[in-house]
Amino acid sequence: MQGTGLPLVTPFDEAGDVDEPALRALVDRVTDAGVDFIVPCGSNSEAPLLTAAERRRVVEIVADRSDVPVLAGTGQPGYRETLADTEAAGAAGADAALVVTPYYFRHDQRALASYYRDLADESPIRVYLYSVPKYTETALDPRTVESLATHPNVGGIKDSSGNLERLQRTAAMTEDADFSALVGSGSIYAAGLDHGAAGGVLALANVVPGLASDIYDRHTEGDADGARDLNRSLVELNRAVTARYGVPGLKAAMRSRSLPAGHVRRPFRPVDEDAATELAELVEAAR
Repeated sequence: MQGTGLPLVTPFDEAGDVDEPALRALVDRVTDAGVDFIVPCGSNSEAPLLTAAERRRVVEIVADRSDVPVLAGTGQPGYRETLADTEAAGAAGADAALVVTPYYFRHDQRALASYYRDLADESPIRVYLYSVPKYTETALDPRTVESLATHPNVGGIKDSSGNLERLQRTAAMTEDADFSALVGSGSIYAAGLDHGAAGGVLALANVVPGLASDIYDRHTEGDADGARDLNRSLVELNRAVTARYGVPGLKAAMRSRSLPAGHVRRPFRPVDEDAATELAELVEAAR
């Protein structure tokens, strides 16, 4: 999992059910735009609002449809549930599992290290750590990540903290391992690549997958200044579809490009008309 990953939204129909034809169409559209891998059932997929059966069905559809690697979100609050979802994702054709830090209850770094190590021992596919303190109030310490990076079935980490110091320390501490540090914030993608990240998993890529991919391509081709300039031009759009309006705004921005994003699932509500207009204008300006 290197390059630009896309944390795929889950299209729902007006009744709130997973819209399977729209999901297949969306996979086709974003892979044609040049992303390097797809991440179903993550935060932007509204995964916590999906039933276990729905999560497994979404992964199955995406894995069947995608011609790029699939990193499936499988993390749950409990170990048994996470292992069951990870095994199901492997059986459905996912290439690896993205496992968020266990949430709801607080756990110290020692418990988290043991959790991931045991999961990697049992998992049929490679495990990627997922640190997103915005939602879990838990951040994986770089030293914890370092202790896990040499496990043969641990492939990397998605760091969505937005903390460049933490990302830089993680990349430096794991550089000798077969391990990929991935940026989880589109606003600092180029900076993360400058600091040793192997790629990113960006909500922004749902809206402008080609531009998000171009940041990585420019950087790998030696045009770090061009990558930073392009990233800078996308910061306001990224902020709008993440920090300001969240998943409802992300889907509205996608619909402004006629992408089959579908509806949000309750308790989410769609953005209002003014916000939808603002998002469409930001998308047009970015393009």
